[in-house]
Amino acid sequence: MAVSESYLTFVLEQLGGVRDILTKCMFGGVGIYSGDRFFAVMDNDTLFFKVDDALAGQYRKRGMPPFAPIPGKPPMMGYYQVPPSVLEDADALARWAAQSLQVTAKSPVRKRRAGAGKPSRVGVRKRRPAGAKRSPRSTRSK
Repeated sequence: MAVSESYLTFVLEQLGGVRDILTKCMFGGVGIYSGDRFFAVMDNDTLFFKVDDALAGQYRKRGMPPFAPIPGKPPMMGYYQVPPSVLEDADALARWAAQSLQVTAKSPVRKRRAGAGKPSRVGVRKRRPAGAKRSPRSTRSK
């Protein structure tokens, strides 16, 4: 799951007609937001837009596959690959992005929970204060 800098730059230029574009790195790919609405993902230099059941037909009609980030696992049917002809036409891409944003508008925006975006505490060891000695239970034998 990688996105080249040149592909990212190209897609963002093509999405110039969409307001408030933000990108976030996600699991090796890139998530695309318009304001607080997550509507697209890029993976392996391929752009996928969020769809609902009705909109997915438009993508399938053009032979576009759903987003399948993990080989051998079922695809994520909520995102479909944007047709290359649409990606090449900035005006058409803006229209298709607007349709995906309408899909996201049907569901409530998730508020960030407290602590979201902070590193997980799993596997983090507490540090002893300087000069503190280990307790007898935690000393290692040689």
